[in-house]
Amino acid sequence: MIPVSREYHGASRAKGPLLYLEATAGAVLGEWVEIRVPGQPARRAQVIDAGTEISVVQVLEDTLGLPPSEASIVLSGEVAMAQVGRDLLGRALNGVGRPLDGLPDPIGERMAPVWGAPINPARRLRPADFIETGVSAIDGLNTLVRGQKLPVFSGPGLPALELAARIVADARAPHGEPFAVVFAAIGITGRETRNFLARFERSGALERSVLYLNEARDPTIERLLAPRFALAEAEYLAFEAGLHVLVVIADMTHYCEALREIATAREEVPGRRGYPGYMYTDLASLYERAGIIRGRTGSLTQIPILTMPDDDITHPIPDLTGYITEGQIVLSRDLHHRGVFPPIDVLPSLSRLMNSGIGRDRTVPEHRRWADQIYASYARGREARLMSAIVGEAGLAAIDRRALAFADLVEQELIHQGVQRRSLGETIEIGWRLLLTLPRTDLTRLDDATLAVQERQRTEEREAP
Repeated sequence: MIPVSREYHGASRAKGPLLYLEATAGAVLGEWVEIRVPGQPARRAQVIDAGTEISVVQVLEDTLGLPPSEASIVLSGEVAMAQVGRDLLGRALNGVGRPLDGLPDPIGERMAPVWGAPINPARRLRPADFIETGVSAIDGLNTLVRGQKLPVFSGPGLPALELAARIVADARAPHGEPFAVVFAAIGITGRETRNFLARFERSGALERSVLYLNEARDPTIERLLAPRFALAEAEYLAFEAGLHVLVVIADMTHYCEALREIATAREEVPGRRGYPGYMYTDLASLYERAGIIRGRTGSLTQIPILTMPDDDITHPIPDLTGYITEGQIVLSRDLHHRGVFPPIDVLPSLSRLMNSGIGRDRTVPEHRRWADQIYASYARGREARLMSAIVGEAGLAAIDRRALAFADLVEQELIHQGVQRRSLGETIEIGWRLLLTLPRTDLTRLDDATLAVQERQRTEEREAP
């Protein structure tokens, strides 16, 4: 069906970037709009609230000098569509799919609506394999499973964007399956945009990636569109091209702030801390696009990254995100101050689908027991660290002193890895080496047979010429 454009003369009123139109019974949510004023360049806009009596249009350009009563508003009849296709791999685009890399506009293989829809639960398959991020604290202890949505909870000043860049550069399917990364940056600075482009070009990760980079200076509505453009491309690569796709979105806090800004401009009744009451539904419309579809070979996995205001995990953004997603990776300010990178606090972190994704690779047997024992010994060491601040290390029992030393080793040698990439096998090997520094009586989560195998392997390695 050919879209039909309609022209309206004059808006009833304006407020910031919003124009209010009367008698717009045919307006469609997400419809593209062109605003014309004599003697001025045409401006792009989008319908963000469609009604029979009043519709609201969000202007995507500077509104300085825009007289609402004299403007001609043309509703194009076209909703927001994205070019999608395999030829977008290797491209860097802005939040609405326009080139940032100096190359021509992408041609793509077809147009897809950016608003999309959650996957039909009846067609979902249960995740059953993992994605290797190259980060030990994730791969070993909070494994990311294909089709999962696993957010990263950061705090102001913590290296969340740095972690996002490392995951984009290092993630891969461990069995050599076709793999791609779609990265959506929301509200970043121009310097960060340049750094991302330079880093991905140097690492070679750009060839299998599509970057959607929305800058802080871009219009507010673009921050709401950027992750949707990214997900439209990811859905094509996963469910039509058959790739395993990892979508990394940073920072969802900027997305939610944009949502609140627009809701305030529309004079909506605010919810918790001024955020709109429908923010849960809006976030779910993004997160629930991850998954595996029955009869399709690809998968779509999400790592949304968000900054918790004041490090408050009960803030509405992490709180609602936690309800929708399957776990969380939590960054630690204390580890960051001690120079640990990535500063992932593995104790409050959780991957609820980890058991579904581990154990299929026979090169890393007993992964679950390995992780359980590291968790148990590390947690005891953390408790001993708190106690030693009161009674001193000399006042601790022998088993607590061993656990405290083990906790230090885990942070220094397993969690801390700097900029190097580690395979899952390397992560497991480091963990076993640390566990075998403890006496058998401390390893309560491991059976004798498993320990005998590991000790025999290390004996053979030491005796090998």
